[in-house]
Amino acid sequence: MVKITVIGSSSMDLVVSASKRPNKGETILGESFKTVPGGKGANQAVAAARLGAEVYMVGCVGGDGFGEEIVNNFQKNRVVTTYVEPVTHSETGTAHITLADGDNSIIVVKGANNFVTPDFVQKALDVIGESDIVLIQHEIPEETVDYVADICFQKAVPLLLNPAPARPISQKVIERAAYITPNELEASVLFQNKDIHEALKEYPNKLLVTEGKNGVRYHNGEKEVLVPAYPVEAVDTTGAGDTFNAAFAVAVAEGKSIEDSIRFANRAASLSVTKFGAQGGMPTRAEVEGSL
Repeated sequence: MVKITVIGSSSMDLVVSASKRPNKGETILGESFKTVPGGKGANQAVAAARLGAEVYMVGCVGGDGFGEEIVNNFQKNRVVTTYVEPVTHSETGTAHITLADGDNSIIVVKGANNFVTPDFVQKALDVIGESDIVLIQHEIPEETVDYVADICFQKAVPLLLNPAPARPISQKVIERAAYITPNELEASVLFQNKDIHEALKEYPNKLLVTEGKNGVRYHNGEKEVLVPAYPVEAVDTTGAGDTFNAAFAVAVAEGKSIEDSIRFANRAASLSVTKFGAQGGMPTRAEVEGSL
């Protein structure tokens, strides 16, 4: 069993389903409203645990009902919560999600996730050093991402950076991350002065650009490769990227090749969109392997 540490956000998703998105100044009637645990870090932790990894979550929640529900959900999914702490002077982070037109749009309020600082992460240095891979995202402070990149480099622990939401990152972080997994929009922000094909060639077997239903593109050191996605009837695409990142991390930590790890992750992501909620459709290891 591989050991994975996820450093990142924990939020409550407030999800509205509607037949379309309202235009500016327009009010429409929605079809449903639900609250479900989410946050990119939490989603990746739960997905990795369901795929058979030993997972430690490092993050903050508010001292409120949402925070308590998120911690309970971690424990139900066998995610170790030793390094998940309530911040009593801040509310739990929230993600306000609209499902319409077969896709999602999201507004994130970081809340307690702002307190996942370098000082907070220092509490988990031992477990980081013992990990087979560390995952991090952009819903926590930028200086924390920089700090974790340094720590993982010093400890020779592979770091997977999922640079979402999109923001520029330093060249040092790019160099120190083992894997960087932007979507097409995020890649355009990270590499503003480069054509994406040029960037892929410059960072072979490191830069993996997710292209939704088309698949995942990377450069294997000899040529550019597009690993196709698995076509499914999507119910809710929220959390598909998080499932991909977790599944790729599990597979590559187990020693699978980059291409086989992407294929495994694509299959996990495709299964995740067939049910409601970011975590609702995240598959088990048996479900992924049974469908490959």
